[in-house]
Amino acid sequence: MIPTLTLKDKTVALFGLGGSGIATAKAMIAGGVKVVAWDDNPDSVARAVSEGITTQDLRGADWSAFSAFVLSPGVPLTHPQPHWSAELAHQRQVPVIGDVELFCRERNAALAAGDDVPFIAITGTNGKSTTTALIAHIIKAAGRDMQLGGNIGTAVLSLEAPADGRNYVVECSSYQIDLAPSLNPAAGILLNLTPDHLDRHGTMENYAAIKERLVAGSDTAIVAVDDDYCIAIAERLEKSGKKLIRFSKDQVLAEGFYAQGTDIYRAENGKTELLLSLDGIGSLRGAHNAQNALAALIACLSVGLSLDDIRAGLRSFPGLAHRMEQVGHQGKTLFINDSKATNAEATAPALSSFPKLYWIAGGLPKSGGIESLREFFPRITKAYLIGEAAAQFAATLGNDVPFEISHTLDAAIEHAAKDAALDTADEPVVLLSPACASFDQFPNFEKRGAAFRDKVMTLQGFAPIGRAD
Repeated sequence: MIPTLTLKDKTVALFGLGGSGIATAKAMIAGGVKVVAWDDNPDSVARAVSEGITTQDLRGADWSAFSAFVLSPGVPLTHPQPHWSAELAHQRQVPVIGDVELFCRERNAALAAGDDVPFIAITGTNGKSTTTALIAHIIKAAGRDMQLGGNIGTAVLSLEAPADGRNYVVECSSYQIDLAPSLNPAAGILLNLTPDHLDRHGTMENYAAIKERLVAGSDTAIVAVDDDYCIAIAERLEKSGKKLIRFSKDQVLAEGFYAQGTDIYRAENGKTELLLSLDGIGSLRGAHNAQNALAALIACLSVGLSLDDIRAGLRSFPGLAHRMEQVGHQGKTLFINDSKATNAEATAPALSSFPKLYWIAGGLPKSGGIESLREFFPRITKAYLIGEAAAQFAATLGNDVPFEISHTLDAAIEHAAKDAALDTADEPVVLLSPACASFDQFPNFEKRGAAFRDKVMTLQGFAPIGRAD
Protein backbone atom coordinates (compact mmCIF):
# COMPACT_ATOMS: atom_id res chain seq x y z
CA MET A 1 0.00 0.00 0.00
CA ILE A 2 1.08 3.60 -0.67
CA PRO A 3 -0.13 5.77 2.25
CA THR A 4 -1.11 9.20 0.91
CA LEU A 5 0.99 11.23 3.34
CA THR A 6 0.77 14.36 1.15
CA LEU A 7 -2.88 14.71 2.27
CA LYS A 8 -2.23 13.96 5.96
CA ASP A 9 -4.77 15.58 8.31
CA LYS A 10 -6.97 16.67 5.36
CA THR A 11 -10.61 15.72 4.82
CA VAL A 12 -11.25 14.18 1.40
CA ALA A 13 -14.44 12.99 -0.30
CA LEU A 14 -14.37 9.85 -2.43
CA PHE A 15 -16.93 8.46 -4.84
CA GLY A 16 -16.77 4.96 -6.28
CA LEU A 17 -16.27 1.99 -3.98
CA GLY A 18 -15.24 -0.74 -6.37
CA GLY A 19 -11.89 -2.49 -6.04
CA SER A 20 -9.71 0.53 -6.82
CA GLY A 21 -11.98 2.82 -4.78
CA ILE A 22 -11.64 0.66 -1.67
CA ALA A 23 -7.86 0.48 -2.19
CA THR A 24 -7.70 4.28 -2.57
CA ALA A 25 -9.77 4.90 0.54
CA LYS A 26 -7.56 2.57 2.58
CA ALA A 27 -4.39 4.22 1.27
CA MET A 28 -5.69 7.63 2.28
CA ILE A 29 -6.74 6.43 5.72
CA ALA A 30 -3.26 4.89 6.16
CA GLY A 31 -1.81 8.31 5.30
CA GLY A 32 -3.77 10.07 8.02
CA VAL A 33 -6.54 11.40 5.81
CA LYS A 34 -10.13 11.69 6.99
CA VAL A 35 -12.09 9.98 4.20
CA VAL A 36 -15.81 10.40 3.53
CA ALA A 37 -16.85 7.89 0.86
CA TRP A 38 -19.99 7.05 -1.12
CA ASP A 39 -21.28 4.99 -4.03
CA ASP A 40 -24.59 4.70 -5.88
CA ASN A 41 -24.57 0.95 -5.16
CA PRO A 42 -25.76 0.18 -1.59
CA ASP A 43 -23.84 -3.11 -1.61
CA SER A 44 -20.60 -1.26 -2.29
CA VAL A 45 -21.32 1.15 0.54
CA ALA A 46 -22.01 -1.77 2.89
CA ARG A 47 -18.74 -3.41 1.90
CA ALA A 48 -16.85 -0.18 2.61
CA VAL A 49 -18.44 0.11 6.04
CA SER A 50 -17.46 -3.48 6.80
CA GLU A 51 -13.86 -2.57 5.98
CA GLY A 52 -13.79 0.41 8.31
CA ILE A 53 -14.35 3.20 5.80
CA THR A 54 -16.55 6.13 6.84
CA THR A 55 -19.46 6.59 4.43
CA GLN A 56 -21.97 9.38 3.91
CA ASP A 57 -24.25 10.32 1.04
CA LEU A 58 -22.22 13.15 -0.50
CA ARG A 59 -25.40 14.95 -1.55
CA GLY A 60 -25.82 16.02 2.06
CA ALA A 61 -22.13 16.48 2.93
CA ASP A 62 -20.41 19.73 3.92
CA TRP A 63 -18.26 20.23 0.83
CA SER A 64 -16.49 23.22 2.35
CA ALA A 65 -14.62 20.73 4.56
CA PHE A 66 -13.16 18.78 1.61
CA SER A 67 -9.63 19.51 0.38
CA ALA A 68 -10.12 17.22 -2.62
CA PHE A 69 -12.63 14.92 -4.26
CA VAL A 70 -11.30 11.54 -5.42
CA LEU A 71 -13.41 10.09 -8.23
CA SER A 72 -13.26 6.53 -9.52
CA PRO A 73 -12.06 6.55 -13.16
CA GLY A 74 -15.13 4.52 -14.15
CA VAL A 75 -17.49 7.38 -13.21
CA PRO A 76 -18.30 10.01 -15.91
CA LEU A 77 -16.38 13.24 -15.38
CA THR A 78 -17.62 15.21 -18.42
CA HIS A 79 -19.57 13.09 -20.96
CA PRO A 80 -22.26 12.15 -21.70
CA GLN A 81 -22.83 14.35 -18.65
CA PRO A 82 -20.91 14.73 -15.39
CA HIS A 83 -21.92 12.40 -12.59
CA TRP A 84 -23.87 14.21 -9.87
CA SER A 85 -20.91 13.92 -7.49
CA ALA A 86 -18.58 15.55 -10.02
CA GLU A 87 -21.15 18.33 -10.53
CA LEU A 88 -21.22 18.99 -6.78
CA ALA A 89 -17.42 19.12 -6.64
CA HIS A 90 -17.30 21.60 -9.53
CA GLN A 91 -20.00 23.77 -7.96
CA ARG A 92 -18.12 23.88 -4.64
CA GLN A 93 -14.75 24.36 -6.41
CA VAL A 94 -13.26 21.22 -4.87
CA PRO A 95 -10.43 19.73 -7.02
CA VAL A 96 -11.45 16.47 -8.70
CA ILE A 97 -8.62 13.92 -8.85
CA GLY A 98 -8.01 10.15 -9.07
CA ASP A 99 -5.74 7.50 -7.63
CA VAL A 100 -2.98 8.04 -10.22
CA GLU A 101 -2.81 11.68 -9.14
CA LEU A 102 -2.37 10.62 -5.53
CA PHE A 103 0.42 8.25 -6.57
CA CYS A 104 2.17 11.05 -8.49
CA ARG A 105 2.06 13.31 -5.44
CA GLU A 106 3.63 10.62 -3.26
CA ARG A 107 6.35 9.96 -5.85
CA ASN A 108 7.04 13.68 -6.17
CA ALA A 109 7.51 13.89 -2.40
CA ALA A 110 10.04 11.04 -2.62
CA LEU A 111 11.86 12.79 -5.46
CA ALA A 112 11.99 16.00 -3.42
CA ALA A 113 13.61 14.02 -0.60
CA GLY A 114 16.36 12.92 -2.99
CA ASP A 115 15.14 9.43 -3.90
CA ASP A 116 15.52 8.04 -7.42
CA VAL A 117 12.08 6.64 -8.30
CA PRO A 118 11.88 5.78 -12.02
CA PHE A 119 8.30 5.88 -13.32
CA ILE A 120 7.22 4.70 -16.77
CA ALA A 121 3.61 5.40 -17.84
CA ILE A 122 1.99 3.85 -20.88
CA THR A 123 -1.12 4.89 -22.79
CA GLY A 124 -2.69 4.49 -26.24
CA THR A 125 -5.84 2.97 -27.70
CA ASN A 126 -4.42 -0.50 -28.32
CA GLY A 127 -1.50 -2.53 -26.99
CA LYS A 128 -1.20 -0.84 -23.59
CA SER A 129 -1.37 -3.96 -21.48
CA THR A 130 1.17 -5.98 -23.48
CA THR A 131 3.61 -3.06 -23.59
CA THR A 132 3.17 -2.42 -19.87
CA ALA A 133 3.70 -6.09 -18.99
CA LEU A 134 6.70 -6.32 -21.33
CA ILE A 135 8.43 -3.31 -19.76
CA ALA A 136 7.75 -4.62 -16.27
CA HIS A 137 9.12 -8.03 -17.23
CA ILE A 138 12.35 -6.57 -18.66
CA ILE A 139 12.94 -4.40 -15.58
CA LYS A 140 12.24 -7.25 -13.18
CA ALA A 141 14.39 -9.69 -15.17
CA ALA A 142 17.24 -7.18 -14.94
CA GLY A 143 17.09 -7.51 -11.15
CA ARG A 144 15.50 -4.17 -10.33
CA ASP A 145 12.81 -3.49 -7.73
CA MET A 146 9.72 -3.22 -9.93
CA GLN A 147 6.08 -2.32 -9.20
CA LEU A 148 3.41 -2.95 -11.87
CA GLY A 149 -0.08 -1.47 -11.72
CA GLY A 150 -2.74 0.93 -12.95
CA ASN A 151 -5.21 0.06 -15.67
CA ILE A 152 -3.56 -3.34 -16.18
CA GLY A 153 -5.38 -4.62 -13.10
CA THR A 154 -3.65 -3.71 -9.82
CA ALA A 155 -4.76 -0.43 -8.24
CA VAL A 156 -1.73 1.87 -8.22
CA LEU A 157 -2.11 2.72 -4.52
CA SER A 158 -1.99 -1.01 -3.72
CA LEU A 159 1.68 -1.05 -4.76
CA GLU A 160 4.61 -0.61 -2.40
CA ALA A 161 5.43 2.96 -1.37
CA PRO A 162 7.96 5.02 -3.37
CA ALA A 163 11.55 4.40 -2.31
CA ASP A 164 15.01 5.00 -3.70
CA GLY A 165 15.64 2.65 -6.63
CA ARG A 166 12.07 1.40 -6.84
CA ASN A 167 10.72 1.35 -10.43
CA TYR A 168 7.05 1.85 -11.32
CA VAL A 169 5.43 0.71 -14.57
CA VAL A 170 1.87 2.01 -14.79
CA GLU A 171 -0.73 1.55 -17.54
CA CYS A 172 -2.93 4.65 -17.78
CA SER A 173 -6.37 4.82 -19.37
CA SER A 174 -7.75 8.09 -20.68
CA TYR A 175 -10.08 8.16 -17.65
CA GLN A 176 -7.12 7.97 -15.26
CA ILE A 177 -5.12 10.63 -17.14
CA ASP A 178 -8.14 12.93 -17.02
CA LEU A 179 -8.01 12.75 -13.20
CA ALA A 180 -4.23 13.19 -12.86
CA PRO A 181 -3.19 16.82 -13.45
CA SER A 182 0.28 16.22 -11.92
CA LEU A 183 1.08 13.18 -14.08
CA ASN A 184 4.84 13.43 -14.71
CA PRO A 185 6.52 10.10 -15.50
CA ALA A 186 10.22 9.85 -16.21
CA ALA A 187 9.21 8.19 -19.48
CA GLY A 188 5.75 8.50 -20.98
CA ILE A 189 4.65 6.32 -23.90
CA LEU A 190 1.88 7.02 -26.42
CA LEU A 191 1.36 3.96 -28.65
CA ASN A 192 -1.46 4.93 -31.00
CA LEU A 193 -4.80 6.71 -31.24
CA THR A 194 -7.97 5.46 -32.90
CA PRO A 195 -11.58 6.36 -32.01
CA ASP A 196 -12.49 4.88 -28.62
CA HIS A 197 -14.45 5.84 -25.51
CA LEU A 198 -16.05 8.75 -27.36
CA ASP A 199 -19.16 8.30 -25.21
CA ARG A 200 -16.98 9.43 -22.29
CA HIS A 201 -14.94 12.13 -24.04
CA GLY A 202 -17.39 13.61 -26.54
CA THR A 203 -15.07 13.89 -29.55
CA MET A 204 -11.93 12.28 -30.91
CA GLU A 205 -10.17 15.59 -30.40
CA ASN A 206 -11.01 15.59 -26.68
CA TYR A 207 -9.87 11.97 -26.38
CA ALA A 208 -6.55 12.68 -28.12
CA ALA A 209 -5.95 15.81 -26.02
CA ILE A 210 -6.33 13.80 -22.82
CA LYS A 211 -3.88 11.14 -24.06
CA GLU A 212 -1.44 13.90 -25.03
CA ARG A 213 -1.25 15.09 -21.40
CA LEU A 214 0.64 11.94 -20.40
CA VAL A 215 3.53 12.50 -22.81
CA ALA A 216 3.43 16.27 -22.43
CA GLY A 217 4.11 15.90 -18.71
CA SER A 218 6.90 13.34 -19.14
CA ASP A 219 10.62 13.94 -18.76
CA THR A 220 11.01 11.91 -21.96
CA ALA A 221 8.06 11.65 -24.36
CA ILE A 222 8.07 8.42 -26.41
CA VAL A 223 5.55 8.67 -29.25
CA ALA A 224 4.69 6.24 -32.05
CA VAL A 225 4.21 8.12 -35.30
CA ASP A 226 2.04 5.67 -37.21
CA ASP A 227 -1.27 7.59 -37.14
CA ASP A 228 -2.17 11.21 -37.85
CA TYR A 229 -3.16 12.10 -34.29
CA CYS A 230 0.13 10.86 -32.82
CA ILE A 231 2.16 12.52 -35.59
CA ALA A 232 0.51 15.86 -34.73
CA ILE A 233 1.14 15.33 -31.02
CA ALA A 234 4.82 14.58 -31.66
CA GLU A 235 5.15 17.76 -33.70
CA ARG A 236 3.60 19.88 -30.95
CA LEU A 237 5.85 18.33 -28.31
CA GLU A 238 8.93 18.96 -30.43
CA LYS A 239 7.99 22.61 -30.98
CA SER A 240 7.48 23.06 -27.24
CA GLY A 241 11.04 21.89 -26.54
CA LYS A 242 10.03 18.61 -24.92
CA LYS A 243 12.57 15.77 -25.03
CA LEU A 244 10.93 13.57 -27.65
CA ILE A 245 11.74 10.15 -29.10
CA ARG A 246 9.72 9.02 -32.11
CA PHE A 247 9.24 5.38 -33.07
CA SER A 248 7.45 3.52 -35.85
CA LYS A 249 6.46 -0.03 -36.75
CA ASP A 250 5.46 1.04 -40.28
CA GLN A 251 8.13 3.36 -41.64
CA VAL A 252 11.86 4.03 -41.66
CA LEU A 253 12.69 7.11 -39.57
CA ALA A 254 15.59 9.48 -40.17
CA GLU A 255 15.70 10.10 -36.40
CA GLY A 256 14.26 7.71 -33.86
CA PHE A 257 13.59 3.97 -33.56
CA TYR A 258 11.83 1.77 -36.09
CA ALA A 259 11.09 -1.83 -37.03
CA GLN A 260 11.67 -3.58 -40.34
CA GLY A 261 10.10 -6.99 -40.04
CA THR A 262 11.55 -8.49 -36.86
CA ASP A 263 14.59 -6.19 -36.79
CA ILE A 264 14.71 -3.11 -34.54
CA TYR A 265 16.84 -0.11 -35.55
CA ARG A 266 17.94 3.19 -34.04
CA ALA A 267 18.58 6.17 -36.33
CA GLU A 268 20.55 8.94 -34.67
CA ASN A 269 22.69 11.82 -35.98
CA GLY A 270 22.73 10.43 -39.50
CA LYS A 271 23.71 6.91 -38.44
CA THR A 272 21.54 3.78 -38.34
CA GLU A 273 22.22 0.88 -35.98
CA LEU A 274 20.59 -2.56 -35.76
CA LEU A 275 19.88 -3.01 -32.04
CA LEU A 276 18.13 -6.37 -31.83
CA SER A 277 15.92 -8.89 -33.58
CA LEU A 278 12.57 -10.31 -32.45
CA ASP A 279 13.02 -13.31 -34.71
CA GLY A 280 12.16 -16.51 -32.85
CA ILE A 281 10.40 -14.76 -29.94
CA GLY A 282 7.00 -16.41 -30.21
CA SER A 283 5.32 -14.10 -27.68
CA LEU A 284 6.21 -11.04 -29.81
CA ARG A 285 5.01 -12.03 -33.27
CA GLY A 286 3.53 -9.48 -35.66
CA ALA A 287 3.89 -5.79 -36.42
CA HIS A 288 1.79 -4.78 -33.42
CA ASN A 289 4.21 -6.57 -31.11
CA ALA A 290 7.14 -4.93 -32.90
CA GLN A 291 5.55 -1.65 -31.81
CA ASN A 292 5.24 -2.92 -28.24
CA ALA A 293 8.89 -4.03 -28.28
CA LEU A 294 10.04 -0.68 -29.67
CA ALA A 295 8.24 1.20 -26.91
CA ALA A 296 9.65 -1.12 -24.25
CA LEU A 297 13.18 -0.82 -25.62
CA ILE A 298 13.13 2.99 -25.63
CA ALA A 299 11.54 3.26 -22.18
CA CYS A 300 13.99 0.81 -20.61
CA LEU A 301 16.96 2.58 -22.19
CA SER A 302 15.63 5.88 -20.83
CA VAL A 303 15.69 4.58 -17.24
CA GLY A 304 19.19 3.21 -17.55
CA LEU A 305 18.90 -0.45 -18.55
CA SER A 306 21.55 -1.88 -20.84
CA LEU A 307 20.86 -3.28 -24.29
CA ASP A 308 21.97 -6.69 -23.06
CA ASP A 309 19.40 -6.58 -20.22
CA ILE A 310 16.69 -5.53 -22.66
CA ARG A 311 17.55 -8.23 -25.19
CA ALA A 312 17.45 -10.88 -22.46
CA GLY A 313 14.12 -9.60 -21.13
CA LEU A 314 12.54 -9.62 -24.58
CA ARG A 315 13.68 -13.19 -25.21
CA SER A 316 12.22 -14.45 -21.92
CA PHE A 317 8.87 -12.60 -22.14
CA PRO A 318 6.08 -15.22 -21.96
CA GLY A 319 3.27 -12.96 -23.20
CA LEU A 320 -0.09 -12.16 -21.64
CA ALA A 321 -3.03 -14.47 -21.17
CA HIS A 322 -5.72 -14.15 -23.87
CA ARG A 323 -3.59 -11.78 -26.01
CA MET A 324 -2.04 -13.99 -28.71
CA GLU A 325 -1.10 -16.30 -25.85
CA GLN A 326 0.94 -19.30 -26.95
CA VAL A 327 -0.85 -22.11 -25.15
CA GLY A 328 1.34 -24.90 -26.51
CA HIS A 329 1.80 -27.57 -29.16
CA GLN A 330 0.20 -30.84 -30.16
CA GLY A 331 2.86 -32.28 -32.41
CA LYS A 332 3.86 -29.40 -34.68
CA THR A 333 0.51 -27.59 -34.35
CA LEU A 334 0.67 -24.39 -32.29
CA PHE A 335 -2.44 -23.31 -30.36
CA ILE A 336 -2.96 -19.55 -29.82
CA ASN A 337 -5.47 -18.02 -27.40
CA ASP A 338 -6.41 -14.52 -28.58
CA SER A 339 -9.76 -14.41 -26.78
CA LYS A 340 -9.34 -10.70 -25.99
CA ALA A 341 -9.92 -9.96 -29.68
CA THR A 342 -13.57 -8.99 -29.32
CA ASN A 343 -13.92 -7.18 -32.66
CA ALA A 344 -12.46 -7.38 -36.16
CA GLU A 345 -9.91 -4.62 -35.56
CA ALA A 346 -8.52 -6.55 -32.59
CA THR A 347 -8.39 -9.82 -34.55
CA ALA A 348 -6.45 -8.33 -37.50
CA PRO A 349 -3.00 -8.45 -35.79
CA ALA A 350 -3.35 -12.17 -35.05
CA LEU A 351 -4.45 -13.04 -38.59
CA SER A 352 -1.54 -11.02 -39.98
CA SER A 353 1.01 -12.81 -37.79
CA PHE A 354 0.67 -16.39 -39.07
CA PRO A 355 0.85 -17.77 -42.63
CA LYS A 356 -1.19 -20.95 -42.08
CA LEU A 357 -4.29 -20.68 -39.90
CA TYR A 358 -7.14 -22.82 -38.63
CA TRP A 359 -9.27 -19.98 -37.31
CA ILE A 360 -11.89 -20.29 -34.57
CA ALA A 361 -14.17 -17.23 -34.68
CA GLY A 362 -17.61 -16.13 -33.56
CA GLY A 363 -19.64 -15.30 -30.52
CA LEU A 364 -21.85 -12.25 -30.04
CA PRO A 365 -21.25 -10.20 -33.22
CA LYS A 366 -20.11 -6.59 -33.24
CA SER A 367 -21.08 -3.95 -35.78
CA GLY A 368 -19.31 -4.42 -39.10
CA GLY A 369 -18.69 -8.14 -38.71
CA ILE A 370 -15.48 -9.45 -40.30
CA GLU A 371 -15.62 -7.81 -43.74
CA SER A 372 -12.58 -5.65 -42.83
CA LEU A 373 -10.51 -8.84 -42.41
CA ARG A 374 -10.87 -9.91 -46.05
CA GLU A 375 -7.21 -9.16 -46.87
CA PHE A 376 -6.21 -11.94 -44.45
CA PHE A 377 -8.54 -14.60 -45.86
CA PRO A 378 -5.76 -16.21 -47.99
CA ARG A 379 -3.94 -17.10 -44.75
CA ILE A 380 -6.93 -19.08 -43.43
CA THR A 381 -6.92 -22.76 -44.41
CA LYS A 382 -10.28 -23.27 -42.69
CA ALA A 383 -12.56 -21.39 -40.31
CA TYR A 384 -14.56 -22.90 -37.45
CA LEU A 385 -17.52 -20.70 -36.59
CA ILE A 386 -19.23 -20.62 -33.22
CA GLY A 387 -22.00 -18.76 -31.43
CA GLU A 388 -24.57 -16.28 -32.69
CA ALA A 389 -22.24 -14.81 -35.31
CA ALA A 390 -21.69 -18.12 -37.13
CA ALA A 391 -24.23 -17.60 -39.91
CA GLN A 392 -23.21 -13.97 -40.48
CA PHE A 393 -19.50 -14.87 -40.62
CA ALA A 394 -20.24 -17.80 -42.95
CA ALA A 395 -21.98 -15.42 -45.36
CA THR A 396 -18.92 -13.13 -45.37
CA LEU A 397 -16.45 -15.98 -45.90
CA GLY A 398 -18.62 -17.37 -48.69
CA ASN A 399 -16.54 -19.28 -51.24
CA ASP A 400 -13.29 -17.51 -50.28
CA VAL A 401 -12.51 -19.54 -47.14
CA PRO A 402 -13.54 -23.14 -46.35
CA PHE A 403 -15.55 -23.16 -43.15
CA GLU A 404 -17.75 -25.22 -40.91
CA ILE A 405 -20.33 -24.08 -38.38
CA SER A 406 -19.04 -25.79 -35.25
CA HIS A 407 -21.58 -24.08 -32.92
CA THR A 408 -19.51 -24.63 -29.72
CA LEU A 409 -15.93 -23.88 -28.78
CA ASP A 410 -15.21 -27.48 -27.76
CA ALA A 411 -16.33 -28.82 -31.13
CA ALA A 412 -14.33 -26.15 -32.98
CA ILE A 413 -11.16 -27.08 -31.08
CA GLU A 414 -11.57 -30.81 -31.72
CA HIS A 415 -12.19 -30.35 -35.43
CA ALA A 416 -9.46 -27.72 -35.94
CA ALA A 417 -6.90 -29.87 -34.10
CA LYS A 418 -7.67 -32.89 -36.28
CA ASP A 419 -7.45 -30.87 -39.50
CA ALA A 420 -4.23 -29.10 -38.48
CA ALA A 421 -2.59 -32.41 -37.56
CA LEU A 422 -2.92 -33.46 -41.21
CA ASP A 423 -1.32 -30.26 -42.51
CA THR A 424 2.15 -30.55 -44.05
CA ALA A 425 3.21 -27.02 -42.99
CA ASP A 426 6.08 -26.66 -40.52
CA GLU A 427 3.86 -25.09 -37.86
CA PRO A 428 0.14 -24.87 -38.61
CA VAL A 429 -1.70 -22.68 -36.10
CA VAL A 430 -5.06 -23.20 -34.44
CA LEU A 431 -6.10 -19.69 -33.52
CA LEU A 432 -8.94 -18.58 -31.27
CA SER A 433 -9.41 -14.92 -32.21
CA PRO A 434 -13.19 -14.53 -32.13
CA ALA A 435 -13.73 -10.98 -33.49
CA CYS A 436 -16.80 -11.07 -31.24
CA ALA A 437 -17.94 -10.45 -27.71
CA SER A 438 -18.22 -13.56 -25.56
CA PHE A 439 -21.60 -12.95 -23.97
CA ASP A 440 -23.63 -15.44 -25.97
CA GLN A 441 -21.74 -18.42 -24.49
CA PHE A 442 -19.30 -17.03 -21.87
CA PRO A 443 -19.53 -14.26 -19.24
CA ASN A 444 -16.34 -12.53 -20.47
CA PHE A 445 -13.35 -13.00 -22.76
CA GLU A 446 -11.23 -14.34 -19.87
CA LYS A 447 -13.63 -17.24 -19.28
CA ARG A 448 -13.73 -17.93 -23.01
CA GLY A 449 -9.93 -17.97 -23.22
CA ALA A 450 -9.65 -20.17 -20.15
CA ALA A 451 -12.14 -22.63 -21.69
CA PHE A 452 -10.02 -22.73 -24.85
CA ARG A 453 -6.85 -23.32 -22.84
CA ASP A 454 -8.45 -26.01 -20.68
CA LYS A 455 -9.86 -27.90 -23.65
CA VAL A 456 -6.63 -27.72 -25.64
CA MET A 457 -4.68 -29.07 -22.69
CA THR A 458 -6.78 -32.25 -22.78
CA LEU A 459 -5.62 -33.09 -26.31
CA GLN A 460 -3.49 -36.21 -26.52
CA GLY A 461 0.22 -35.39 -26.61
CA PHE A 462 -0.27 -31.69 -25.83
CA ALA A 463 2.78 -29.79 -24.51
CA PRO A 464 2.03 -26.41 -22.79
CA ILE A 465 3.99 -23.15 -22.97
CA GLY A 466 4.21 -20.79 -19.94
CA ARG A 467 2.55 -17.39 -19.89
CA ALA A 468 2.23 -14.19 -17.82
CA ASP A 469 -1.23 -13.46 -16.37
